[in-house]
Amino acid sequence: MPIALPAALHPDSILRAALATRLVITGAQHTVSTAEQRLLHVAYLESQIVGSDEWPRRRRDELVGALRTRPALYRLLRRTKDGLLRLDCAAVKREARLDGKWLLRTSDETLSAADLAAAYRQLYQVERGWRDMKGALKLRPVFHHREDRIRAHVQLCWLALLLIRVVENATGESWRCVRDELERMHLVTLETGEGRVAKRSLTTPGQRQIFAALELPEPPAFSDFEVSPAPA
Repeated sequence: MPIALPAALHPDSILRAALATRLVITGAQHTVSTAEQRLLHVAYLESQIVGSDEWPRRRRDELVGALRTRPALYRLLRRTKDGLLRLDCAAVKREARLDGKWLLRTSDETLSAADLAAAYRQLYQVERGWRDMKGALKLRPVFHHREDRIRAHVQLCWLALLLIRVVENATGESWRCVRDELERMHLVTLETGEGRVAKRSLTTPGQRQIFAALELPEPPAFSDFEVSPAPA
């Protein structure tokens, strides 16, 4: 449950940055994934500094300079008085205490701590929506000059994104996985001297699950018939 903290509980450095604001600590839902990510960082950092005691000091300095551009790794690095590189075990323990916790700042006093935490988590969904519009929907700049066309374009994009979310929520799969599975269904046209018929491929188990989740009937097996006229 998110907890709203009085400003007096925070260091002066944070207070100066949070004047006329409210600070909230909230628990995240991905504590395990955060710990797993840190283990990967630790393993990678250890692989980078192994054997570095034998390196010349300049080479160690170059590695430290490269790690400075990656804060998640640099925070876990420690240098001894002799300039040797070590894993900072104390820093690893400090970060472990913060697993699943976020410090949020707001100037809106009307929001409860729970509402603020929920709004922050929705930020990811908003950013994902923009990524889907540019990626899955392949949205590109279109220059309209009339207001009605602008409104129509925005509404079509919104409807397309809404359909993607409906499919994802119903199937429990990402739109990319659903699309790739449905694209395996093909329509084949068979033609002989007696006529022509269009028949689709057999429904796969994955496609059948998608149709069931969306409460949609399977497409008809045959979609077109054409019989050649009898010779006179």
